[in-house]
Amino acid sequence: MLLVCRFSPDDEADFLVRARRAVGLLAAQPNCERVDLARAVEAPGQWVLVAVFASLTDYRRALSPFDVREHVVPFLSEASTADQAVFERNTTALPDGGWVEHPSILG
Repeated sequence: MLLVCRFSPDDEADFLVRARRAVGLLAAQPNCERVDLARAVEAPGQWVLVAVFASLTDYRRALSPFDVREHVVPFLSEASTADQAVFERNTTALPDGGWVEHPSILG
């Protein structure tokens, strides 16, 4: 499961402090595979947070601890709502040239 959130912060310094805390808290949750924070090269004021969890259930459970609800959930609520944020994985390419098809939860 991928969480993709886009941000256009007014105060970049404050945003980065809060983003780094959110990234650390999310990455520490069980079955979180990785969390990336990236800035757009062509539009430096645009940011994206991408978190990858083993499953949708793992993502939902990751939002339950108190410190996550206190710091991460409010931070994520500032993301743009113009696009969808939660995606299920379809295909993963492996470094050895192989690939994995992931089963859909959508049926």
